[in-house]
Amino acid sequence: MNLVELTERLHAIRDRNDWRPFHSPKNLAMAASVEMSELVEIFQWLTEDQSRQLPADKLAHAGQEVGDIVLYLLLLCSELGLDMNEVVRSKLADSERRFS
Repeated sequence: MNLVELTERLHAIRDRNDWRPFHSPKNLAMAASVEMSELVEIFQWLTEDQSRQLPADKLAHAGQEVGDIVLYLLLLCSELGLDMNEVVRSKLADSERRFS
């Protein structure tokens, strides 16, 4: 499945639940930030080694939070008229120039 298909599925969920009025760029950025905080909480107080060897339940929880973050960012790109593939490719190319 590609990002366009994912975004279309997200829009279908949004529209079925009448969430569009709440999906402003500001709200979506804040929601992504909240989900990122929930991801960070999983790693709070762990050692470096522990953070690399999460038990299965914490690893699954981390995956759920990563999914939430990515989905909110897809919705944010959609609201701003940004192409997620393009902004990621552009940023990666910039990093390659700067750090290679």
